[in-house]
Amino acid sequence: MKTLCFYFQVHQPLRLKRYRFFNMGRDHYYLDDVANSTIMKKVAQRCYLPMNALLLNLIKQHGDQFRVSFSITGLAIEQFRQFCPEVLDSFKKLARTGCVEFLCETYDHSLSSLINEEEFMDQVEAHARLIEMEFGRRPTAFRNTELIYSDTIGETVAKMGFRAMLAEGAKHILGWKSPNFIYCNAIDQRLRLLLRNYKLSDDIAFRFSDRGWNEWPLTVEKYLSWITNDDVPGEVINLFMDYETFGEHQNADTGIFDFMAYLPAAALATGKLKFATVSEATEAHQPVAVLSSPHAMSWADEERDVTAWLGNELQNEAFHKLYALRDDVRCLNEPGLNYVWNFMQTSDHFYYMATKWLSDGDVHSYFNPYDSSYEAFINYMNVLSDFTIEVGKKKSEREASVTAPKAHTEGHSPCETANGLLNSASGKKAKKHKKDKKAELQA
Repeated sequence: MKTLCFYFQVHQPLRLKRYRFFNMGRDHYYLDDVANSTIMKKVAQRCYLPMNALLLNLIKQHGDQFRVSFSITGLAIEQFRQFCPEVLDSFKKLARTGCVEFLCETYDHSLSSLINEEEFMDQVEAHARLIEMEFGRRPTAFRNTELIYSDTIGETVAKMGFRAMLAEGAKHILGWKSPNFIYCNAIDQRLRLLLRNYKLSDDIAFRFSDRGWNEWPLTVEKYLSWITNDDVPGEVINLFMDYETFGEHQNADTGIFDFMAYLPAAALATGKLKFATVSEATEAHQPVAVLSSPHAMSWADEERDVTAWLGNELQNEAFHKLYALRDDVRCLNEPGLNYVWNFMQTSDHFYYMATKWLSDGDVHSYFNPYDSSYEAFINYMNVLSDFTIEVGKKKSEREASVTAPKAHTEGHSPCETANGLLNSASGKKAKKHKKDKKAELQA
């Protein structure tokens, strides 16, 4: 019997407003609240709320025989709280069924795994705490931003205590092997890998409403016949896709909701398929081999690499200038600076600067607010420049507060030491003034 593992990615970035050169130095609020609110409410009505209701109904119908997995970014959860609290409530209802697993990822949907291990681990820990707080259970499985994976990233994920991780079933990594088995990390073999079957996943996510596709229309019976075919090898069929597939990328009038509503009953009726969450799938099946991926891969575009975000000079310049600020931002540790620093790392900002558009590009640029990659770059760099100036000012103020006279007070921060020195100097000056005044009166 084969295992069907459905996984859905939920993410909405915090979009930047149109920020001109002349805003710099005067306007330090960078977000487009109108766009963020409007898009979140729109997607909530078209996708999140109806699809969550459908999944809840399927769980009621089939009990623990139907199971799915999600990862929801910290930025999406923040926007649920602000704009659509009913969406967060609907995800909590799913969590309470015990049939839904919530995975961990980077809080801000960032590319930090590609540049700074410490930053990556900090963001993962922040997301793990958020998921535990919202849904009552700390995640044990991991999904990196855009399914980015390499041997060293997997090693880091294993070091953080995760037992399972998702990755792309990329041909250039798998070779002759099938994505329909469990594999393990090449460096730390305790970490088990579930690989996306990108053909079967994209049949739903991309091709479902494509009337030019030779398999259109896609029916449940046809789809399941492909999965249950004895010529299809493997133990686990991993169907990973953006949650916005349902109702947003594929409109309701395409029949996508009806397809999903009918699929579980039909799958179970075959007697050849069962459903499992990510963690359950990795526990039920043993790894068949080590998977080696020395270079980072992802689920984006035909190349399945990271060039969708870091494939041109614009993207790389913005990316490296952003991360050059990390030490100063973390040292200052001010809530406002930390907040901006975090949402500026979101991978979407760099995707908008892409100059390559292949099959995956149209979907990922669905809410792209810019007319060109260069416009996206200029807008981002204007914001980043102003933010850099503000970080520099705060750093100068902090350094000024701990300058001469230098002293070290054990157990106190530099700022506390400086304040103590100022108070001490004021006290000595007051005592001297009092002594001089007394001598003057005696004379």
